[in-house]
Amino acid sequence: MDLTPLKAALADVVAIPVTPFAEDGSIDTTAHRALLRRLLDGGVRIVTPNGNTGEFYALTPDERRTVTELTIEEAGGRATVLVGVGHDVPTAVAAAEHARDAGAEMVMVHQPVHPYISQEGWIDYHRAIAQAVPELGVVPYIRNPLLAGERLAELADTCPNVIGVKYAVPDAARFGAFARDAGLERFVWVAGLAELYAPSYFATGATGFTSGLVNVAPGVSLAMLGALRAGDYAAAMKVWEQIRRFEDLRADRQSANNVTVVKEALAALGLCRRDVRAPSRVLPEAQRAEVADLVAGWSI
Repeated sequence: MDLTPLKAALADVVAIPVTPFAEDGSIDTTAHRALLRRLLDGGVRIVTPNGNTGEFYALTPDERRTVTELTIEEAGGRATVLVGVGHDVPTAVAAAEHARDAGAEMVMVHQPVHPYISQEGWIDYHRAIAQAVPELGVVPYIRNPLLAGERLAELADTCPNVIGVKYAVPDAARFGAFARDAGLERFVWVAGLAELYAPSYFATGATGFTSGLVNVAPGVSLAMLGALRAGDYAAAMKVWEQIRRFEDLRADRQSANNVTVVKEALAALGLCRRDVRAPSRVLPEAQRAEVADLVAGWSI
């Protein structure tokens, strides 16, 4: 199986779409489809349904399947679909198999949610998922600063469909070392902490970055990618300065408002409701106004 096209697709702005909710709390599929079309029309070429910005852990299994299916339908060959899967091994495997059967090309495996994670157990968890769907590219989502790069290499030795990494440890030096210990050229390295970390991670080996902000302003995220691909860090940092406050609001209090701020911006633009599910919560009125002002200053 030639995995080269999938690797090329990962080296991009990896959009993490929001999951909009209707007034009754259900998924607003009409708004969801419209938001996806807006991303595609804006130039986005890879999307991750059921990512953290999509409130993965607040969705039911049926809802996650719905999000997967409608995303694949809307992508319609215009974008690669990288489906988020996770939870216990049987649940993650079932979700990966569903993604495959629905027409997805890749799955992103969320960091295991467990109080006790051994490095060998991390390999076992990802191996079980990757081996269940050998037809799909597999991208581990790494948030554990203690995981050694050699463990990723060991996983890929038995699972060649593990082709990329969403690395989300907030330490550029650690990322650079991890990537080299695992094999810098062996995997596609995606900066998993979005635009604020993209310049420093690109400087040490990343070739793509995830984004929730792209839901609001696709052109802004793509402008940063273009600058980074060109090695124009001055231009990339101009974008960084432009979106810094927005991303700081998302990161405040251990990212308590990560999704909330994005949905607030979309609500200010009239694109979907601001509703989020617990344990997230909508912004207080004062911060709503600040988000609206920030977005109004962007070229969207």
